[in-house]
Amino acid sequence: MRYNKIQVLSAMRETGLVPVFYHADADTAKQVLKACYEGGIRAFEFTNRGDFAHEVFGELVKYAAKECPDMILGAGSIVEPAAASLYIQLGANFIVGPLFNPEVAKVCNRRLVPYTPGCGSVSEVGFAQECGCDLCKVFPGDVLSPKFVKGLKAPMPWSMLMITGGVKPEEDNLRGWFQAGATCVGMGSNLFPKDVIAAKDWDKITALCREALDIIKRVR
Repeated sequence: MRYNKIQVLSAMRETGLVPVFYHADADTAKQVLKACYEGGIRAFEFTNRGDFAHEVFGELVKYAAKECPDMILGAGSIVEPAAASLYIQLGANFIVGPLFNPEVAKVCNRRLVPYTPGCGSVSEVGFAQECGCDLCKVFPGDVLSPKFVKGLKAPMPWSMLMITGGVKPEEDNLRGWFQAGATCVGMGSNLFPKDVIAAKDWDKITALCREALDIIKRVR
C-alpha cells in the first residue's frame, strides 16, 4: 500500500472533497485524474461501474504513481468482498460502497485499508462503526439531507461522515453539509459535467475542483 489508513483519512478530512468518477476510456480517466490533482484534490474515488472497470483502475494507479505522486486512489461502488480484494490487489488505498457489507469490512480490516460503506440510518452507521469503519458514507445524501447528519451527530459526535449524492459545488449546498457536521463530501456528476468531459476541457475540471475546495475552506 502506498498510503496507510491514517494518511488516507487525513487527506479526505483535510481537503474535504473526494471526486467520484468513472469512465470506460483509460486515457480520459487519466486526464480527469490529472485535472483534479492540479485543482488540489488528494483523494479520488474511481467507481466500479462498467465492464473491465478494474483494468482502467489498474492503469490509473500506475499513472498516478508517476504523474500525481500525492494522489490517493480508491475504488467505489464496491458491494462484495471479492471486488474489494481485487481492487486492493490493484492498488486501491480505500474502498467505498453504496451499502454496508460486514464481509467487505473484514477484507479491508485485514489489510488496514479504510472502508467507507453507504449508510442510510443511524443504526447502519453504528453497525459499520462496530466493524471498524472510521468514515461512513451518508448515502443517498439528497434523500437524507443535512438534517440527518446534524441529528446523528448529536448523540454520536465522534462519527466521521462523508456525504455522497446531491452534493454540488455551490456555497449554499456545501455550507449546509459542513455546518451539519460532515467530515467530507463525495462529488460526482456535478463536478464532471458531461459536456465538459466530451469537450475534453480539462482546465474546466481543474477550475471546478479548485472552486469547490475554496468554498469548503470558507464554510467550514
